[in-house]
Amino acid sequence: MQVFVQLLITGIAMGFIYALVGIEYTLIWNATGLLNFSHDKFILFGAYMFAGTYVLGLGLPPILAILFTILTMFLLGVVSAFVIFNPLSKLSTNLFAVIGTVILGRIMIESVRLIWGPLPFTLDNFMRGSFHFGSVVVSKSHLVIIVVCSLITAGLQVFFKATKTGKAMRCVSENKTAASLMGINVPMNIAFTIGLSAIVCATIGILVIPIFNVELQMSSMIGLKGFASGVIGGFGYLPGAIVGGILLGVVEIFGSMLIPSVYKDCLSFVLLIIFLLVRPSGILGNKR
Repeated sequence: MQVFVQLLITGIAMGFIYALVGIEYTLIWNATGLLNFSHDKFILFGAYMFAGTYVLGLGLPPILAILFTILTMFLLGVVSAFVIFNPLSKLSTNLFAVIGTVILGRIMIESVRLIWGPLPFTLDNFMRGSFHFGSVVVSKSHLVIIVVCSLITAGLQVFFKATKTGKAMRCVSENKTAASLMGINVPMNIAFTIGLSAIVCATIGILVIPIFNVELQMSSMIGLKGFASGVIGGFGYLPGAIVGGILLGVVEIFGSMLIPSVYKDCLSFVLLIIFLLVRPSGILGNKR
């Protein structure tokens, strides 16, 4: 039972990480009708900005470093919206926008390599240690991930349903033309959505530093599994991304007890293929 509880907590923590990636995909997809194939690079850039610039470079305490990282990534997202997403989403085909996001990702990863270098590093005292609940030992990083991700997902739900800006974002996701006719500034709304998704990516990058360290490939697999969680839960539906992410994290952790852990990543993509064949709309897709 002790091992079961510890594995369950680990699976839920990683599932929330995948869920946040799925939420980021959902935000941009609903706002623009585009897939952001550079989202894992936003995660990478956020982690490097936090650890490499604000903590190690400028010596800021973690709280201030987090605030400055969130602000920087929001501005980066807004600039990306006006330079790439808004202009390219107006073209006759989405192919150009997809290529634009791929190129943006390459620019970001090479910028990381030039600014911070190719060598990995970590933050020694950041979210390290563990908590003891009786005989159960829970990693501090996993517990923080669960709490922070739960607050973010709950906050986003409240934001979309209870605020004027959130309701405007939902209107844009349903019909951009109708939203524009009702007086909503669609380009600014899309820019805010991209900025919000960049904040989510930065949060993911910060949270996984104790697990993966800070290195150039830290976000690649997270990005793929986050996309899988969105499809499994119901692509384009925010609660579906949450359900899909948690399911994926739990299956992955407990599956590693049955097969060698080096192959556990395959479980996520096998599960994705099964859902594409059996239920392509996802678990909650029909509730969109």
